[in-house]
Amino acid sequence: MAEAKPTSFDVVVIGSGPGGYVCAIKCAQLGLSTAIIEKMETLGGTCLNIGCIPSKALLHASEMFHEAGHGFEVLGIGVGKPKLDLPKMMAHKDAVVKSNVDGIGFLMKKNKITVFHGTGKVAGKGAVMVTGRDGEQTLETKNIVIATGSDVAGIPGVEVTFDDKVIVSSTEALELAKVPKTMTVVGGGVIGLELGSVWSRLGAKVTVVEYLGTILGGMDNGASKQFQRMLKKQGMNFHLNSKVTAVEKKRSKGEVTFEPVKGGDPQTISSDVVLVATGRRPYTEGLGLEGAGVEMERGKVKTDAHWRTNVEGIYAIGDVTDGPMLAHKAEDEGAAVAETIAGQHGHVNYNVIPSVVYTQPEVASVGATEEQLKADGVDYASGQFPFTANGRARAMNATEGFVKFLADKKTDRVLGVHIVGLGAGEMIHECAVLMEFGGSSEDLGRTCHAHPTMSEAVKEAALATFGKPLHM
Repeated sequence: MAEAKPTSFDVVVIGSGPGGYVCAIKCAQLGLSTAIIEKMETLGGTCLNIGCIPSKALLHASEMFHEAGHGFEVLGIGVGKPKLDLPKMMAHKDAVVKSNVDGIGFLMKKNKITVFHGTGKVAGKGAVMVTGRDGEQTLETKNIVIATGSDVAGIPGVEVTFDDKVIVSSTEALELAKVPKTMTVVGGGVIGLELGSVWSRLGAKVTVVEYLGTILGGMDNGASKQFQRMLKKQGMNFHLNSKVTAVEKKRSKGEVTFEPVKGGDPQTISSDVVLVATGRRPYTEGLGLEGAGVEMERGKVKTDAHWRTNVEGIYAIGDVTDGPMLAHKAEDEGAAVAETIAGQHGHVNYNVIPSVVYTQPEVASVGATEEQLKADGVDYASGQFPFTANGRARAMNATEGFVKFLADKKTDRVLGVHIVGLGAGEMIHECAVLMEFGGSSEDLGRTCHAHPTMSEAVKEAALATFGKPLHM
């Protein structure tokens, strides 16, 4: 007979995604009795189960497949035409997900966190009702943390009926049974471009329809424009400044109708699969927040600078609150709110949260874009260095892209860094550390970097910001 679970805690966390499970672990480490509630069968939330982790597994596998077919020969490696085994590739993805999910389960046990599988609902101050495997029960708690993440958002003003095969969301796009000959991606943001690039590399002809005039809206304009040229070179097509007015299934095809944002004749694209990737929306349905008196704002939970809602003892973190919908942002908030609950001083620097697009090449960014600095009237200096002038990049046939620094013109303090290139997501972190400590471009430019490395391009871009690069 299973041992009865306790029902009284210092902290109850609703949601076990990166924000929720990190919050729970930190709370436990700080000596707080902690429970976590998850409605899915497995822990880890969207990120580990149907988001970040499985998509990165498919991105890597598809990139290896593409490299074997297009990049080996120039290196003197003859392998013939690679053969795609999609079920095996999907099995690799599933194994990666299971390993990560099992790891979270282990961490819950290690930190003596009580796990409840079911839906959580705030039943009043200091009470959370759980409905799930063990029926319905009420947990008593001093603190509640809402960490329920986000769900797939539709297209504003357009009714979309998902059928899991022809018209799909990002969730189903990770599970396609075969490579479609054609795919239309509605939305030129991170999710659409990552998943679109997976299927493009595996053989699909991918067309992206985007409302804005650039892809990756919000990222540095120079980076997004060069990145679009790279994707176009890889075979992806783009319709920018295009407003989607209809997404429909006609027989076995999906049809996307769109028209120019500034007016013009509509056109329709027919394809085997339509991926709707127009962002995500906070998941707050059924949580009992309104009944508990928790204030909402534009669909999100309103919090103060310490993640507290207007109701004492109720906090919110991650995608349900303001800020970028990023797993690592939620993680930092999870740790910080745990420290706050424990009477310490949790802190998150929202000016230094990196963002990465995990395509090939990658796009990484931290801090302000050039457009933001111009809009704010900041007097800044810019330095840039291309990977074509980097020895390691040449040796690896990875010369696409550049590193760009933006720094205050008077103080030289770094305000933003943008990288397009192989491994950009790893290289961005030395820039994040630099910015976290208020460093200057000269600080980084005068720091010795190992040779030959891709990271030397980061140093050279820093040198270009306050002086002159050495290798260009």
